[in-house]
Amino acid sequence: MHVGFVGLGNVGAKLAGSVVRNGLELTVLDLDPDAMQPLLDQGASAGSSPKQMAEVCDLMITCLPSPAASAAVLESDDGILAGLTPGTIWAEMSTTDQADVTRLGAKVIEAGGYAVDCPVSGGCHRAATGNIAIFAGCDRPTFEKILPVLTTLGRRVLHTGALGSASQLKVMTNYLATANLLTLCEALTTCKAAGLDLATTYEAIRISSGNSFVHETESQVILNGSRDINFTMDLVLKDIGLFQQMAEDNDVPLDISPLMIDIMNDGANRYGQREWSPNIIRRLEDATGLKVLADGFPAEITDDEPEEPGYEITPRGANP
Repeated sequence: MHVGFVGLGNVGAKLAGSVVRNGLELTVLDLDPDAMQPLLDQGASAGSSPKQMAEVCDLMITCLPSPAASAAVLESDDGILAGLTPGTIWAEMSTTDQADVTRLGAKVIEAGGYAVDCPVSGGCHRAATGNIAIFAGCDRPTFEKILPVLTTLGRRVLHTGALGSASQLKVMTNYLATANLLTLCEALTTCKAAGLDLATTYEAIRISSGNSFVHETESQVILNGSRDINFTMDLVLKDIGLFQQMAEDNDVPLDISPLMIDIMNDGANRYGQREWSPNIIRRLEDATGLKVLADGFPAEITDDEPEEPGYEITPRGANP
């Protein structure tokens, strides 16, 4: 299968790397030529436009920072829809709005293609090794067409239902991750203020009921001081805002979500929209005069698990 990949940001470049590393034909495109070069060096080819790529690729993947960016890549004069040929699959791997991906997917299907929203979850370090989790929203026949590629890009693949369902579940998981990050910031700062050793605090959380994926990754870069998790405050705000909108659209009155948005907005205003998201702890460091740091923690998280073939996750009580 010839794969076209548009959008080589923190996650996209790593996913595209899995494509070329596993021997699939790959064409890439990004607004930043420097983002393309490492993949070109590995054997990928450069696309000239989304339209040109859609004319020759069997699968077009987009991994972009906003719904507006995805819409532009599909709907512009030189966009994917202008070059789409019958049978081509469009896979939206961005974390995006359910309504927009459904709208764009309908246009792809009307043009004779197939549409899947398949956001990823598990961090950039797992995207780099092909061990990330992938949600896929589409009809079952389309899922089976794209599954061989998805199991190359990631380890655990979940068919979530109709087009758009994967995007809804992804913003939900990012909402939960943000809630965990904010509570970890409060826990670590409070333990520092109480005079507790932070390396010991880290282990106490890790081996207890307070543990989580976010703790095992983001707490480490917080304590190191780099705060580099390859994810920025503006992206957090986009994702938790989408979750809040989903709640409002379905008349669910949330208490914690609006407070989280206020906290993250305050952090972005203070430290910059493109500041690493774990540096939201600076709000508490500034308020207390403390530095929440400890020796022995890495500046970046890497995946120490070997790359393994992917497989489908089947929900309890369901048959694929």
